[in-house]
Amino acid sequence: MMKRAYFLVPICAAALSMAQPKTVVMEPAHTNVEFTLGDVLHTVKGKFKLKRASLNFDPQTGHASGELVVDAASGDTGSKARDSRMNRDILETEKYPEIIFRPDRVEGAVAPEGKSEVHLHGAFTIHGIAHEISIPATVEASGSQYHVVANFEVPYVKWGMKNPSNFILKVSQTVEIRIEATAHTE
Repeated sequence: MMKRAYFLVPICAAALSMAQPKTVVMEPAHTNVEFTLGDVLHTVKGKFKLKRASLNFDPQTGHASGELVVDAASGDTGSKARDSRMNRDILETEKYPEIIFRPDRVEGAVAPEGKSEVHLHGAFTIHGIAHEISIPATVEASGSQYHVVANFEVPYVKWGMKNPSNFILKVSQTVEIRIEATAHTE
């Protein structure tokens, strides 16, 4: 009987540690923030740079806090003229230098090991205005490391930003975002 009790101690300790609030940090060097904007003639792909990201969440309640901050002026499509126009006319990065996601809850459970599907719910602030959003994410856990992939759309025109379309160029009114990151717990 005592041998069984000793065997259960590590299992209970592991279960309790998984239930404790966690802080997950994404390293800018190991994070890709990519965007895709479709148009009639071709698709524009680009990337932004992550400034910082830290997410606090409680596996028991789903409550989350923290922020993911992207440098809005870092948008790079490979065309300096297009990037300059995007910064000046669409994102207005002089006025709104950051794009910020602040989660308030995690819907779904993150498994201590292996793959999990969750939704991060919170406020996505772009162009100076916060918008409620739920971002689906796949999380692959391995010890204290997490590989996170999130794909979602931003309806930038609906959210008050200028549509860069003209009489020749007709672009989508939504931009697809993909975030891929390696994160670790603190």
